[in-house]
Amino acid sequence: MTGTALTFGLFVLFIAVTLVVTFWARSNTRSAEDFYAGGRAFSGAQNGLALAGDYMSAASFLGIAGIIALSGYDGFLYSIGFLVAWLLTLLLVELMRNAGRFTMADVLSYRVRRQPKVRTAAVVSTVTVSVFYLLAQMVGAGALVSLLLGVSTDAAKVATIVTVGTMMIFYVMFGGMRGTTWVQIIKAVLLMAGTIVLTVLVLGRFGFNLSEMLGAAAKASGEPDFLRPGAKFAQEVEGDPVRTLLNKLDFISLALALVLGTAGLPHIVTRFFTVPDARTARASVNWAIGLVGVFYLMTLALGFGATALVGQEAILAQDPSGNTAALQLAQVLGEFVGGPMGGDLLLAFIGAVAFATILAVVSGLVMASSTSLAHDYFGHVLMFGRPRESQEVGVARFSALVIGLLAIGLAVIARQQNVAFLVALAFAMAASANLPAIVLSLFWKRFNSTGVVAGVYGGLSGSVLLVVFSPVVSGKIDPVTGAGLSLLPKGIDFAVFPMENPGLVSIPFGFLCAVAGALLSKEQADPDRFDELSVRSLTGTGAHRAATRGTRRQY
Repeated sequence: MTGTALTFGLFVLFIAVTLVVTFWARSNTRSAEDFYAGGRAFSGAQNGLALAGDYMSAASFLGIAGIIALSGYDGFLYSIGFLVAWLLTLLLVELMRNAGRFTMADVLSYRVRRQPKVRTAAVVSTVTVSVFYLLAQMVGAGALVSLLLGVSTDAAKVATIVTVGTMMIFYVMFGGMRGTTWVQIIKAVLLMAGTIVLTVLVLGRFGFNLSEMLGAAAKASGEPDFLRPGAKFAQEVEGDPVRTLLNKLDFISLALALVLGTAGLPHIVTRFFTVPDARTARASVNWAIGLVGVFYLMTLALGFGATALVGQEAILAQDPSGNTAALQLAQVLGEFVGGPMGGDLLLAFIGAVAFATILAVVSGLVMASSTSLAHDYFGHVLMFGRPRESQEVGVARFSALVIGLLAIGLAVIARQQNVAFLVALAFAMAASANLPAIVLSLFWKRFNSTGVVAGVYGGLSGSVLLVVFSPVVSGKIDPVTGAGLSLLPKGIDFAVFPMENPGLVSIPFGFLCAVAGALLSKEQADPDRFDELSVRSLTGTGAHRAATRGTRRQY
């Protein structure tokens, strides 16, 4: 059996298993709480695995390994950034879980007087951030699967995007949060198992001596500064102090978006509503921190191991962005252990894991968007907080279909584009729009609905506009080759914002908009509701009733 046939067979096996799980979940989904929160029946270990599965995307598994393999020390900063972000996120999101019911909007609207405007703003932000993140994942899926199956035609990429989109729609429409959570758990187990196998095999090649592995990687790279900072980020440009300063600020901006944006990602927030109580939520945190911490440490072995054993030339020849480094490493290690058959088998397994990772993440994103549209906009804005459960769940399923079809269409249109910037933009938007509203809602007594709306729309529009007028979209040229590096073709240049990452400006701007909106508004905050929210967020007392009590009085 060839490697392609093995890979395809494992893809089919994973899909078959998850379809069975989804049908089982459908038979156990009867109420809105079942659909939105899986009946709040998951244990700390189960939800911890699902949280880790939601967070460890294909960008983490394939992208970070590739950037470490090509950039050395600077690539590992991505691992550090995601890990630090996760620690901060879990602390903040646990407070949100205790204060909310199903969505981020439940927390933002709990203590304000103009609830419909707040929920509408939260829906706009949730859907926008999710679609940008979703688009990048699906375009990546088309390129990855086409490569693994040995087909590079345009039709194959389109077929892959449509297949992934159809599966994610099915998971959400029929399985709801229960089915999506179990898909995440299966994916997390496979991803951890595959990463552990690769890490053990890599370290085994170097006698489990990390220093020897790093030395071999540095030697294979042929770059004297491979293990030192500055190869990719914060580069110093000789004779140009302004550009040097901007490069350093750009790196700080990227780090801020990664660390602060994670707490505002909608699909991470909704994951915490699937457990029954605050104690189980804290157990989820412990499990997730352990799993995510181990995973990101192992990316060190994957990236530097790929440089040492595969070589940068081979990685670049396969994919200039380095996204296939982990897959190429799997084939080399498999051949070392079991010959050509072993290489094909391990490559097929890691490829199937990457496919599972993409499917799980996109399903979580669609679940978060459809929940927000149905619960927040339909249930609380259009139906004034009085929908029938069957209506709300029906709207959630229809929303999943609409968002899924929209994502498929956009991904097919953008399939030939380099959409890596969409992931960074999603994090920047989450940090700029959602984080200010979340933090100020939880900790500032004076905050009100005008502040929430101003912060969300201000941060969202600011981050998008800065990226549109940045070198990411136009005007960036490779100083060596002269090739265009922006999204738009060479020759088009309307970049006026000098940095590629907007977080350093857009995050403070989001906070500024939120504070200014609250202070300039004549609306009076309710101190009693703030005190209730503080008690709920810190203790979990009365959690899940927070979003329903007092709702009707605000209409």
